[in-house]
Order: sequence, then structure tokens, then C-alpha cells
Amino acid sequence: MPTTQRKETKARLLVADDDRWLLESMADWLASEGYSVQTAGSIEETTKYLARESFDLLLSDVRFDDGDGMNLLRKARKRFPELPIVMMTGYAGPDAARDSIAAGAFEMLTKPIIDDELQTAIQRALKQKSISEENARLKEALDRSFRLESFVSHDRRMLKIFEMIENVADSRATILITGENGTGKSKIARAIHKKSARRNAPFVEVACGALPDNLLESELFGHMAGSFTGATQNKIGKFQQSDKGSIFLDEIGTASQALQVKLLRVLQELQFEPLGGTETVSVDVRAILATNENLQSAIAEGRFRQDLFYRINVIHIELPSLRERPDDIPLLADHFLRCACTEYSRDVQGFSTSAMNAMLTYAWPGNIRELENAIQRSVLLTKTNSIDVDVLPPSIHGHGQTTALPMQSNTIHPFSSLSSLSSISPSDSFEINRSSIAKQTLSEALEGPERCIILQVLKANDWNRNITADQLGINRTTLYKKMKKLGIETLA
Repeated sequence: MPTTQRKETKARLLVADDDRWLLESMADWLASEGYSVQTAGSIEETTKYLARESFDLLLSDVRFDDGDGMNLLRKARKRFPELPIVMMTGYAGPDAARDSIAAGAFEMLTKPIIDDELQTAIQRALKQKSISEENARLKEALDRSFRLESFVSHDRRMLKIFEMIENVADSRATILITGENGTGKSKIARAIHKKSARRNAPFVEVACGALPDNLLESELFGHMAGSFTGATQNKIGKFQQSDKGSIFLDEIGTASQALQVKLLRVLQELQFEPLGGTETVSVDVRAILATNENLQSAIAEGRFRQDLFYRINVIHIELPSLRERPDDIPLLADHFLRCACTEYSRDVQGFSTSAMNAMLTYAWPGNIRELENAIQRSVLLTKTNSIDVDVLPPSIHGHGQTTALPMQSNTIHPFSSLSSLSSISPSDSFEINRSSIAKQTLSEALEGPERCIILQVLKANDWNRNITADQLGINRTTLYKKMKKLGIETLA
């Protein structure tokens, strides 16, 4: 029986009890407290309401004329695992509360129920539900961020890497990821895990370069109490924690020779002994390793074992640096701009031409991580609806490797129409990176900016080549030739 409620409700409750007077009295009080209340006088009626409506909490008696409230509790928990349930009883035995909580109840209240006691129980249950929902949302957001679909690139090498990940994710083969700092090795490792059948098992990450050898060995394999000074109790290592899942060993090139021997064994046999222990531990784990070092050079210098290299180099993924994929800079900048605007509640529409030019000609020693940080900083500092060169980090707009020519104040708007790019005239210029002139012809140096402009105008026109050619001031045949030369035709 529905009751009156305030305009602003805290939560929607289903209250079930076969004592009609108590049920109506409790419902009226809860409604006066701001809750939206639905009442049910039997298990049958409660079951029907649960099946067709959504509730934030179930408040149920233990005994009904038509059945057992504990059976209702078990069935409700099985069908609606996220629904908190508070049980009530007037016949509380010594084990009643324990049994109800074991069956899945959030709490057991004993009649007669005091108003404050009921209010406290409801608030605690709803708070726990809110925390669980927030954790689920965060986990889903985290999972989305490490899916391949979240990677932003149209670089041919990256597309081949994505294809490789699809092919090898479900295998047990060890994977070695190489590339400079900031190229996304950890993110690629997580994407491999999320694509595999192990996705619901643990993903454990270890930064090998962050710990000294003795602590790293304990971190990886665990230790027994008394195995070294300060080891007061047994500890489970990362390999054992990642059982049935994946372990990601970053900066593997920093591992000592002694540790390399132990790693070789565990990767080959999936067995090890904790530090100070004698019992062999077996694990089912998929290993993914990464380094920014040249392991072939490390082998030649005697710093890295050749047999370990062959063992980990089953599948090799080499991530290109950002300066090797300049065509991805506008896409990544757009992506990070959207993320930063959402995170910081800012309304920034895009980048000025000079800002985009500075980003295109900068060497990006910190790669994608540096670009993301630069965009976040710029979103926080800009006082206009676009990012200009002056709010970029000084290392980018003042790196001293470019010679800038006068430019128009066009703004590249990744969030809306890019038709303003059609106003770029032949007199407009991009900055030229002096460090690359010695290695490139003028035509080669201009390919990156030219491709960026053509690609963005094509996208703004929904890939209509006739309109794009007109806006760029070239004929259609010339546009086709440029698209083929610059590798754009494969994206259409």
C-alpha cells in the first residue's frame, strides 16, 4: 500500500510485514522522514513488487503467514545481489542475527524497533549500497580505459600492434613490450590482460626498478618469517598473488643477474620457493614484461642473460615514440582535452593553430604521458575557450628548436566543425623542427602538417572529397594523390 511522501525523497524502500497495523505505522513514519515507501503484507506480494519495480532497500519481517522470511531473504539475495536487506523479528533467538547475516542480510533488528535504531540501520545500508555502486562504476571506468577501443591512433604501426594483441591475448605466451618512457607500455599490458580469458583474475604490476634486489625478490616470490632481518611474518609474493591472472614486470632490464636466474626458472616451470622457504609453490600466471632498455646491448655488455631474453622475447611488441607518429598528436590532444574538460569541469573548445603547431614540432621526450600532462596543465591555466601556445608548458612553446613565421589566429576546434581550417591560406606556415631538417627533404618535413590539415578537413566534411578539395583550394585529382601519398586513403 503506497503512502504519501515528500517531494524530495532519500531512497525508495520496500517494507514487508504481515502485521498490517505495524506495517502502516512504519510506512507513515518512513514517509515523514522523506523516503518513498512501498508496502507488502506477504511474501507473495513482496516477490511481485521485487520482480516488477526497483528499490534501494528491502525491510522485511522474518515470519509471514504464507512463508518464511529467511527463504525470501535467500532468494532476494540471489536474484538481486546489490539490494541491501534489513531483517526484523520479534522472536529473536541467540543465533538469529548470525544466521540472517550469513544468509545475506545487512542487519537484523529486534522488535519493538526504536525509530532512531531503524533510521540508523537504513542509512548505513544505503551508504554501503552507494559505496558498492561507486566501486562498480570506478571498476567499469577502469576497465574501459584499458580496452583497445580506448586507444587513440591511426598510425600504421599502432594498428598492427592492436591486431597483434587481438591475436595473442588468449595465448599463454610470454610478451615483451619495449619502448621509451611514456609510450604506454603499462596500458598495453593491461589491455592484453583485459582481452584475455584471464580478465576477471588479478592483474599484478611490479616496478622492478623501484626496489633494491633483496626487497624485489621478496616482493616477487614472498618470504618466510625470519628469512631476513625485519621479516617478522610470512608474506605472499606477487607471483602467487597473480595466480590464474597476469603479472606485469616493468623495467625488467634493471633486474640483477641473481634475480634473472630465478625469473628464468619461474617463467619456464611456473614454480618457485619463497625467500627462506623450502616448499615449492606452483602458479598459473601469464607474464608480460617491459623495458625501455636495449636488451641486446645489455646482453653484449653482460648485464642481461641471453637465455632469459630468449625466454621472454616470445612475442615482442615495440611501441613507437610519439615523435615517430606525429599524425597521432592532434588525435591524442583532442582525446586528452575532452578527458581534462570532463575531469575539471572546464569548457575548452580546442587549440589555436600556433598551439597545435608547437605540439606538432616538439620532440616529446616524455611521449604520450608528457602530452597528457601538458594538456591537463593547459586546460587548468587557459582563461579562454581555446588553448593557445602561451599556456603550454615552456618546454614545448620555448624549446628553441623552431623558427616561427607569422600565422593566422585560426583555432582548431576538435569538438565541433573544423571548417575554419579551410581559411588557411598558402601564406600560413608551420614551424619547422631544425633537428629534423638534416634528415629530411623539405617535402618530407611538410608531410606531417599537410596530412593533419587534410585529415581534419575531410573529417569535418564527413569524408566528402569534392567539398574538401574545394575548401583546400586544390582540384580533386590532386587531393586523391595527396591522400594516397600520405596514407589517408586507408582511413576513409
